[in-house]
Amino acid sequence: MIYVLIILGVIALDRVTKMWLLSGYTVGETTAVLGDFFHITYVQNRGVAFSMLMGHETIILAATSALLVAAVVFLLIARRKFSPLFNTGLALVCGGGLGNVIDRAAYGYVVDMFDFGWFPVFNVADICICTGCGLMLLYVLRSMKDDNGAAE
Repeated sequence: MIYVLIILGVIALDRVTKMWLLSGYTVGETTAVLGDFFHITYVQNRGVAFSMLMGHETIILAATSALLVAAVVFLLIARRKFSPLFNTGLALVCGGGLGNVIDRAAYGYVVDMFDFGWFPVFNVADICICTGCGLMLLYVLRSMKDDNGAAE
């Protein structure tokens, strides 16, 4: 199943980038990649998406993330009739979610690194989660257009 490969690919890419960062950076260390526009910065995110809910129990955040990933896996298995666009989105969300759950289980926080300065620092898993949500939203909008003749 192609979606399992997508999930595993996302997890692998996420792990490789995080292991690279952990092997050479200390917390807070930053390297300019594109001047002041983009940096690689080691951040330990103890909250949820974009550091929201900082200070809440890691076990609660990890359990909630794991439950959400389980729901996505269920959708992938139970609803195979969704379009490839929607299923690809689900697979990206699942892989990204699992990548961040692995961090929470292993370290008690999520390793983030991509820093644009004006936006919260994020990682490969976060990119995949956001991209997956975008693909699912695109699927829904296209379905609405197909059902109604025009997008609402």
